[in-house]
Amino acid sequence: MSTITESVDVHVDVRTAYNQWTQFETFPRFMEGVDEIRQLDDRTTHWKTTIGGVTREFDAVIAEQRPDERVAWKSVDGPTHAGVVTFHRIDADTTRVTAQMDIDPEGFVENVADKLGVLDRRVKSDLKRFKQFIEQDRAGMETGAWRGEVDPPPQAPTTNPL
Repeated sequence: MSTITESVDVHVDVRTAYNQWTQFETFPRFMEGVDEIRQLDDRTTHWKTTIGGVTREFDAVIAEQRPDERVAWKSVDGPTHAGVVTFHRIDADTTRVTAQMDIDPEGFVENVADKLGVLDRRVKSDLKRFKQFIEQDRAGMETGAWRGEVDPPPQAPTTNPL
Protein backbone atom coordinates (compact mmCIF):
# COMPACT_ATOMS: atom_id res chain seq x y z
CA MET A 1 0.00 0.00 0.00
CA SER A 2 1.33 3.42 -0.98
CA THR A 3 0.31 6.79 0.40
CA ILE A 4 0.41 9.79 -1.89
CA THR A 5 -0.02 13.36 -0.62
CA GLU A 6 -0.01 16.36 -2.93
CA SER A 7 -1.28 19.94 -2.65
CA VAL A 8 -1.98 22.83 -4.97
CA ASP A 9 -3.04 26.41 -4.27
CA VAL A 10 -5.89 27.52 -6.51
CA HIS A 11 -6.84 31.16 -6.95
CA VAL A 12 -10.53 30.80 -6.19
CA ASP A 13 -12.39 30.97 -2.90
CA VAL A 14 -12.81 27.80 -0.85
CA ARG A 15 -16.51 27.44 -1.72
CA THR A 16 -15.81 27.49 -5.47
CA ALA A 17 -12.93 24.98 -5.18
CA TYR A 18 -15.03 22.62 -3.05
CA ASN A 19 -18.12 22.96 -5.26
CA GLN A 20 -16.13 22.05 -8.36
CA TRP A 21 -14.52 19.04 -6.67
CA THR A 22 -17.96 17.63 -5.87
CA GLN A 23 -18.72 17.48 -9.61
CA PHE A 24 -17.15 14.03 -10.00
CA GLU A 25 -18.37 13.60 -13.57
CA THR A 26 -15.99 16.41 -14.66
CA PHE A 27 -12.88 14.58 -13.34
CA PRO A 28 -11.99 13.16 -16.79
CA ARG A 29 -11.44 16.75 -17.94
CA PHE A 30 -8.42 17.12 -15.63
CA MET A 31 -7.50 13.62 -14.38
CA GLU A 32 -5.24 11.57 -16.61
CA GLY A 33 -6.39 7.98 -17.00
CA VAL A 34 -9.95 8.65 -15.80
CA ASP A 35 -12.23 7.86 -18.72
CA GLU A 36 -15.60 8.28 -17.04
CA ILE A 37 -17.24 8.76 -13.65
CA ARG A 38 -20.96 8.35 -13.09
CA GLN A 39 -22.60 9.55 -9.88
CA LEU A 40 -24.97 6.70 -8.97
CA ASP A 41 -26.40 8.31 -5.81
CA ASP A 42 -25.34 10.74 -3.05
CA ARG A 43 -22.66 8.33 -1.83
CA THR A 44 -21.71 6.10 -4.77
CA THR A 45 -19.69 6.74 -7.93
CA HIS A 46 -18.79 4.35 -10.73
CA TRP A 47 -15.32 4.83 -12.26
CA LYS A 48 -13.81 3.70 -15.54
CA THR A 49 -10.04 4.19 -15.78
CA THR A 50 -7.30 3.28 -18.23
CA ILE A 51 -3.77 3.20 -16.86
CA GLY A 52 -0.87 1.73 -18.81
CA GLY A 53 -3.29 0.28 -21.34
CA VAL A 54 -5.25 -1.57 -18.61
CA THR A 55 -8.93 -0.58 -18.31
CA ARG A 56 -10.68 -1.09 -14.98
CA GLU A 57 -14.15 -0.31 -13.69
CA PHE A 58 -15.06 -0.04 -10.02
CA ASP A 59 -17.38 1.61 -7.55
CA ALA A 60 -16.33 3.96 -4.77
CA VAL A 61 -18.36 5.34 -1.88
CA ILE A 62 -18.14 8.73 -0.24
CA ALA A 63 -17.16 7.91 3.33
CA GLU A 64 -17.40 11.51 4.58
CA GLN A 65 -18.26 14.85 3.05
CA ARG A 66 -18.24 18.24 4.76
CA PRO A 67 -18.96 21.32 2.60
CA ASP A 68 -15.92 23.55 2.09
CA GLU A 69 -13.76 21.19 4.20
CA ARG A 70 -13.33 17.63 2.93
CA VAL A 71 -14.43 14.75 0.74
CA ALA A 72 -13.27 11.24 1.72
CA TRP A 73 -13.89 8.06 -0.27
CA LYS A 74 -12.98 4.39 -0.52
CA SER A 75 -13.32 1.79 -3.23
CA VAL A 76 -15.84 -0.99 -2.69
CA ASP A 77 -14.62 -3.26 -5.48
CA GLY A 78 -11.80 -3.38 -7.99
CA PRO A 79 -8.47 -1.73 -7.15
CA THR A 80 -8.12 -1.00 -3.42
CA HIS A 81 -7.81 2.69 -2.73
CA ALA A 82 -9.09 5.33 -0.33
CA GLY A 83 -8.44 8.98 0.12
CA VAL A 84 -9.44 12.41 1.27
CA VAL A 85 -9.30 15.81 -0.39
CA THR A 86 -9.27 18.78 1.96
CA PHE A 87 -9.86 22.47 1.27
CA HIS A 88 -8.03 25.10 3.32
CA ARG A 89 -8.75 28.82 3.05
CA ILE A 90 -5.48 30.68 2.51
CA ASP A 91 -7.20 34.05 1.96
CA ALA A 92 -10.46 35.29 0.45
CA ASP A 93 -9.39 34.29 -3.08
CA THR A 94 -6.96 31.38 -2.53
CA THR A 95 -7.59 27.81 -1.42
CA ARG A 96 -5.11 25.02 -0.76
CA VAL A 97 -6.45 21.72 -2.13
CA THR A 98 -4.68 18.70 -0.61
CA ALA A 99 -5.21 15.15 -1.83
CA GLN A 100 -4.08 12.21 0.29
CA MET A 101 -4.61 8.76 -1.18
CA ASP A 102 -3.82 5.24 -0.06
CA ILE A 103 -3.46 2.98 -3.08
CA ASP A 104 -2.81 -0.74 -3.24
CA PRO A 105 -1.70 -1.27 -6.83
CA GLU A 106 -3.31 -4.25 -8.56
CA GLY A 107 -1.40 -6.11 -11.25
CA PHE A 108 2.05 -5.82 -12.74
CA VAL A 109 1.60 -2.50 -14.57
CA GLU A 110 0.22 -0.69 -11.53
CA ASN A 111 2.93 -2.08 -9.23
CA VAL A 112 5.70 -0.99 -11.58
CA ALA A 113 4.09 2.47 -11.95
CA ASP A 114 3.93 2.75 -8.14
CA LYS A 115 7.58 1.74 -7.67
CA LEU A 116 8.73 4.22 -10.32
CA GLY A 117 6.79 7.10 -8.74
CA VAL A 118 4.43 7.39 -11.70
CA LEU A 119 1.35 7.47 -9.45
CA ASP A 120 2.77 10.32 -7.32
CA ARG A 121 3.56 12.36 -10.42
CA ARG A 122 0.13 11.64 -11.88
CA VAL A 123 -1.66 12.95 -8.77
CA LYS A 124 0.55 16.06 -8.78
CA SER A 125 -0.21 16.63 -12.48
CA ASP A 126 -3.94 16.05 -11.93
CA LEU A 127 -4.00 18.73 -9.22
CA LYS A 128 -2.16 21.16 -11.52
CA ARG A 129 -4.75 20.47 -14.23
CA PHE A 130 -7.54 21.01 -11.67
CA LYS A 131 -5.95 24.40 -10.91
CA GLN A 132 -5.96 25.29 -14.62
CA PHE A 133 -9.48 23.93 -15.04
CA ILE A 134 -10.99 26.02 -12.23
CA GLU A 135 -8.88 29.18 -12.71
CA GLN A 136 -8.64 29.47 -16.49
CA ASP A 137 -10.94 27.06 -18.29
CA ARG A 138 -13.86 27.82 -15.96
CA ALA A 139 -12.74 31.43 -15.23
CA GLY A 140 -13.16 30.83 -11.49
CA MET A 141 -16.69 29.46 -11.83
CA GLU A 142 -17.69 25.96 -10.80
CA THR A 143 -19.78 23.73 -13.09
CA GLY A 144 -22.14 22.86 -10.24
CA ALA A 145 -22.20 21.98 -6.57
CA TRP A 146 -23.42 19.42 -4.09
CA ARG A 147 -23.60 20.96 -0.64
CA GLY A 148 -24.92 17.95 1.28
CA GLU A 149 -23.03 16.24 4.08
CA VAL A 150 -22.11 12.60 4.41
CA ASP A 151 -21.28 11.41 7.90
CA PRO A 152 -18.59 8.80 8.37
CA PRO A 153 -19.88 5.38 9.42
CA PRO A 154 -19.94 4.87 13.19
CA GLN A 155 -16.88 3.15 14.57
CA ALA A 156 -17.32 -0.22 16.23
CA PRO A 157 -16.84 0.12 19.97
CA THR A 158 -13.51 -1.11 21.20
CA THR A 159 -13.38 -3.40 24.18
CA ASN A 160 -10.78 -3.22 26.88
CA PRO A 161 -9.22 -6.70 27.28
CA LEU A 162 -8.24 -5.95 30.90
